[in-house]
Amino acid sequence: MNTRSLASWSHYSVALCSSLILVFFVVGASSFSPAADDTKPAEKSVASSNPVFVGAGDIASCDDLSGAYATAKLIEKIPGTVFAVGDLAYPGGTDEDFANCYGPTWGRFKDRTHPVPGNHEYKNAGASGYVHYFGAAAGDPTKEYYSYDVGQWHIIALNSECAQVGGCGATSEQAKWLQHDLTDHPAGCTLAYFHRPLFSSGVAHGADPEVKPLWDILYHAGADVVINGHDHDYERFAPQDPNGKAEPQHGIREFVVGSGGKNSHRVFGLPQPNSEARNADTYGVLKLTLHPKSYDWEFVPEQGKTFTDSGTGTCH
Repeated sequence: MNTRSLASWSHYSVALCSSLILVFFVVGASSFSPAADDTKPAEKSVASSNPVFVGAGDIASCDDLSGAYATAKLIEKIPGTVFAVGDLAYPGGTDEDFANCYGPTWGRFKDRTHPVPGNHEYKNAGASGYVHYFGAAAGDPTKEYYSYDVGQWHIIALNSECAQVGGCGATSEQAKWLQHDLTDHPAGCTLAYFHRPLFSSGVAHGADPEVKPLWDILYHAGADVVINGHDHDYERFAPQDPNGKAEPQHGIREFVVGSGGKNSHRVFGLPQPNSEARNADTYGVLKLTLHPKSYDWEFVPEQGKTFTDSGTGTCH
């Protein structure tokens, strides 16, 4: 081959290789980019969104299920983790009460519900109806307290029926467990829920000092939110310490959400210090949107009612 022919062949070879390389990158980029991230668009949206935590207590009363059905309709439209904060199936928390009253209403969301027991669950020895209905979802059947994570939040479900669970004092088994759990899960945001509130302006039950040792532990660990039920109303408190002193920077914000549907709205007495919002004539649920370093709250009322309450808080 002469020099001119060789030069022409070399030029052709370079052009051919360049074209093949260009085709490889164009086709390859199209063919292989999904393998680098095979998450579907819908899954990406869910993964990147801030999780929702929604629920209430004092829910399904067998003599009148209208309130429980009203709040179940709200939960049905709100995706996310459901909390059920005690007194879930009236009158006695029996197997029949759960099957016939809680089941048709909030039982529709059982697969995403994390419950805690209330005093009515223990009208049945060992809260047996509650234990049978929820099974492993309610934790150890002899204790009914446990913890889990939702997004970047650590969530603690406690048992405020202190006499039934070996006490709630600082040296009780539950208090020791709580201390260890908080040490083992040093999350940036922490929420606890249990049936009986330390602070409440409700006349029927009001504040329950027996749970104060649990509050002490939560407060010193930097917990952010506590949710309770027991009084059949809704009440929101400003951040405060376990002694009821307002503490905007480091206090715990408490919500009483006994508005789940039990057909007996309760009246308020003299408002307790730091009580910021109250309602005693509306069934509804508390919806929390859990951001990595903050939270939004919204009380969602039953259809036809206008009371609502909303705001934003930051984690410690």
